[in-house]
Amino acid sequence: MGPGETISLIAVVVLLIVVLGMAYSAYERRLKFKERQLELTAASTAERAAQYATHNQQLEDRMRVLERIITDKGYDVATQIEALRDQRRVEDRDVGFDSDRRSIAARNITAN
Repeated sequence: MGPGETISLIAVVVLLIVVLGMAYSAYERRLKFKERQLELTAASTAERAAQYATHNQQLEDRMRVLERIITDKGYDVATQIEALRDQRRVEDRDVGFDSDRRSIAARNITAN
């Protein structure tokens, strides 16, 4: 092997090392990007799960109230429903929800 071939071999090996180093760096950046993507997805999913749990708890509470109204004897059902509507309107104003939409839904429920 002559001096020209040795220099060519060294140049190819150095070039190969540089290319592999760049490829490894790109791979590491891709892995960090994917890891960050997974972290954001997990955080978003956890937040949505907490919101669903809160909403579910609110629905369960409302269902308990309705069950109590239906099963308790000696109470005027219409009066209790109106009291709940009034309470909801006050809560909705405090929280900032659209109470008209809830009133329409409540009217639909009581009409059935």
